[in-house]
Amino acid sequence: AEAAAEAVSEAARRLQDLQRLLTDSVRFLAPYEVRQAQAALSKLQGALSERRLHLKPKKRFAFTKALKKDPASAPSKPPAQHPPRESSAKHQKEAATSASQDPSCGFSQTEGRTLELGPTELLQQDVVLSQLRRCRVLLRGNPNTLLVRDCHDCTVLCGPVSTSARVDGCSGCLVTLACQQLRTYRTTETSFYVQVTSRAMLEDCSAMRFAPYSWDYAGKDADFKTAGLDRSKNNWDQVDDFNWLAKDQASPNWCLIPEKERITDWN
Repeated sequence: AEAAAEAVSEAARRLQDLQRLLTDSVRFLAPYEVRQAQAALSKLQGALSERRLHLKPKKRFAFTKALKKDPASAPSKPPAQHPPRESSAKHQKEAATSASQDPSCGFSQTEGRTLELGPTELLQQDVVLSQLRRCRVLLRGNPNTLLVRDCHDCTVLCGPVSTSARVDGCSGCLVTLACQQLRTYRTTETSFYVQVTSRAMLEDCSAMRFAPYSWDYAGKDADFKTAGLDRSKNNWDQVDDFNWLAKDQASPNWCLIPEKERITDWN
């Protein structure tokens, strides 16, 4: 078991090296090549996350404090105004894989609450936030990956993510985080305050806004070091919209947040 854990750690380090190589090469590659490379890295990340789950002691699946669920406050049924949409076959496969995994860290099916996780709980974990309504989520620490799925009217404040973050099927949210790769699907009216070492990707999204990562908390500098992110590389304003192919016109689906409108006080 110890040898397997070491092998997984080595694979994670090599995957980070590949992500950095892609980040350094983005300017020389065509958008299609970047998309293919990012898809390949995402597939590898998914396989690595699945392997991590298999290596965890079985007793951790019996009870976990990190995954919070509030049945009393959960809505009886999903709001009618957010019906699911058909997307690409690749995205549907990713969503099915994520849904089948039993997350050991995150929050689910909660409404109108402030939810928090600290450095010890988050360190190199695969964090899942799903089916939240009108919640404020504070993640002070360094997760390995972050998935925000089917969340509406929520604020998500997250420390540096070692690899990728994915936002799927959300609306009316505010998300702030640092990561190597940001992918967003089927999301509307959401603002991002981000540091991204590669370019952010949108698919089937509208009314998206972007600004640089500015959330501060005690221990953030140490979390950046643990995450292995290069703070000198920040493509927060470089966004690829896969539903907008015109190169001579800007996508109408996203914009930058004017400086005078950007949040400076996160308390």
